[in-house]
Amino acid sequence: MKTIYLVRHGQTDYNLRGIVQGSGVDASLNHTGQTQADHFYRHYKDAGFEVVITSALKRTWETVQGFIDAGLPWERNADINEICWGSHEGKAGTPESMAEYKQIKDGWAAGELDGRIGGGESARELGERLERFIAYLDERTEEKILICSHGRAMCALVTLMMGRPVSMMNELTHHNLGLWVGEQQPSGLYKFSLQNDRGHIPDPLTLGKW
Repeated sequence: MKTIYLVRHGQTDYNLRGIVQGSGVDASLNHTGQTQADHFYRHYKDAGFEVVITSALKRTWETVQGFIDAGLPWERNADINEICWGSHEGKAGTPESMAEYKQIKDGWAAGELDGRIGGGESARELGERLERFIAYLDERTEEKILICSHGRAMCALVTLMMGRPVSMMNELTHHNLGLWVGEQQPSGLYKFSLQNDRGHIPDPLTLGKW
């Protein structure tokens, strides 16, 4: 049985300015994000992780760079990239885009999984690649794995790892460097003892909440 440490990437300037990133904007961490990542590394550097898996976007591997530099085996997997927000990526939110976001997101919660925000990726497509990632995890032999991903993708991933439908992902919240710790049960599903935990960051208000 595995224990999964799943953390969201640190803050970027896009987060700070309220600009949509998604999978199409490959932003780096800003100073706050790097500070968050440093606190996370110092808190968990002796946790005994056997491998670190990140998305294919650099803000995730920059977040766990301390572990990589310390020699922890590292893999990139695009299946845990952030959802594609289509034409919204790289742009600040507008009343029109926020209205579209709410409409499609509410539709996902109602089971309308083929809705696409900005013509991007649907919840159904997101769920399919995350199910593929879960199957990939099941095949791995390591028992303690560190994973760094993205807000929407993580909400969907945790939901699926709990055995719930992806339509329920809106019930979860996420912050930069928020940590989820899940222990695999005999059923193969995961029970999460920590959910969006930021206890490793000494002052969440100073270090940002995005």
